[in-house]
Amino acid sequence: MSSERLIYLPLGGAGEIGMNAYVYGYGPENEERLILVDLGVTFSDMETSPGVDLIFPDLTWLMANKHRLEAIFITHGHEDHVGAVGHFWEQLGAPVYARAFTAALARHKMADRGQPEEVVKTVSAWPEVTKAGPFSVGFLPVSHSIPESAGLVIDCPAGRVIHSGDFKLDETPVVGEPFDPELWADVCKDGVKALVCDSTNVFSTAPGRSEATVGPEIEKLILSAPQMIAATTFASNVARVKTLAEAGERAGRSICLMGRAMRRMIEAAIQTGVLDSFPKVISPEDARAVPRENLMLIVTGSQGERRAASAQLARGKYNGLTMKEGDMFLFSSKTIPGNERGVIRIMNQFSEMGVDIVDDANGHFHVSGHANRPDLERLQDIVKPQMVIPNHGEHRHLRAHAKLSNERGRASVLAVNGTMVDLTGDEPRVCGFVETGRTYLDGAIKIGALDGIVRDRIRMALNGHLIVTVILDEDDEPLGEAWCEMKGLPELGRSNAPLLEVLEEDLTQFLGRTSEKTLTSDDKIEQELRRIARNTCNDEIGKKPEVTVIVSRMS
Repeated sequence: MSSERLIYLPLGGAGEIGMNAYVYGYGPENEERLILVDLGVTFSDMETSPGVDLIFPDLTWLMANKHRLEAIFITHGHEDHVGAVGHFWEQLGAPVYARAFTAALARHKMADRGQPEEVVKTVSAWPEVTKAGPFSVGFLPVSHSIPESAGLVIDCPAGRVIHSGDFKLDETPVVGEPFDPELWADVCKDGVKALVCDSTNVFSTAPGRSEATVGPEIEKLILSAPQMIAATTFASNVARVKTLAEAGERAGRSICLMGRAMRRMIEAAIQTGVLDSFPKVISPEDARAVPRENLMLIVTGSQGERRAASAQLARGKYNGLTMKEGDMFLFSSKTIPGNERGVIRIMNQFSEMGVDIVDDANGHFHVSGHANRPDLERLQDIVKPQMVIPNHGEHRHLRAHAKLSNERGRASVLAVNGTMVDLTGDEPRVCGFVETGRTYLDGAIKIGALDGIVRDRIRMALNGHLIVTVILDEDDEPLGEAWCEMKGLPELGRSNAPLLEVLEEDLTQFLGRTSEKTLTSDDKIEQELRRIARNTCNDEIGKKPEVTVIVSRMS
């Protein structure tokens, strides 16, 4: 039996949706040569990660083994697959390979972080392959909600793995390549050891719909709009942006793209040949002069992002343009779980203006970019893999996908982030675990999710913050009274006395009666003052704030 093995190790994207990062390795145990598939981000929220800009997978294990890393392959240009490339390339140092459109976006990511753009290599679709140590990797075109998406054909001496990437089985995708079942069947005809497969829509029981079904419905809606219409979708969904723009153009409206991401995506699509045509667009400055009934805005912010164009329009004005009573706003998108609050906030703000809101509750104005359950079954029938490893999904998605695969007679395993799976034999076998988690981009600095910084921020947000200051003289005696400063706490407590006065009195009384042994120890003073302050606040306002104690000694 060979001592070399083929391993699969998700570091992000398995057990969650977002921040995808999947490692494959081949070679002797613990000496495997490695490749990384995708390097993405997920986004923070005020409830669990206030103030955090982006969330990355924890790549500690991979960085410790970067001497074994041969290459990074990016399946497509969504942020949850490419967004972290510029942030981590310096620590990983391997060449990055992607198809032209994705490579253009990856180079932007590198440039934004001051990293060398030339390390991003543009590759063509299958049958071109890239050698990376013991691996040969090819990009197999597949349809998705962003152009030039690809599954990966990963070959090594242990066999062929198909990594599906994000995909749907759309044979009329409007923009980009249609799904080609004959090509996929030909690639898989000599046998596939493992299909590592997108699980996002495993609970959707109807076959997926084509992007081509959306255009006629959108056009009918625009024709019915009496005044200005604005529409939002994912900026990366170039096909949808084009569908919206063409529908608006056919309805006799001038088209204005708003939001940097929207313009960047369309420019990249044109530059790389993904789009051979796009309706003429006008600038926001020129749009101000267009009669409202002849204008259509296509804006960023379908997920309620506070700084995006849709949120700014909802707050009043963006680039000199405003929404008014009788206008229409279309959400041509699905709200990602967790983003509902931001989207509903924007809807209510528009409603207060008298704007008519249209979402996709009836399924007319959006189709998913991910394969539904029948499509997953169809892909298994085409690929005919020996085993199926579910990825790209929450735990419940992975579990349901593994069960589906077992029911269809294929070995499967539920492998969440940090689970190392040996794919060498006839069935997948869990062969180890590595420490995984999240890394936060907090301003300009990366911090660990367990460093306590965000935890302290949440505690201050929930309970307020109190600063207690005391001064001791050369003889370790209190010099004057303790004094306090408060943030995020009410001024009056249950006693109807000012909270600051009650606190300062209790703390000063303690200083006057405490022992000499306590007064000579900064640690003991801090401990006791913190305890008293929290207890007093709990008695007065029913909360125990975060307390910072400052002890100053005269020398």
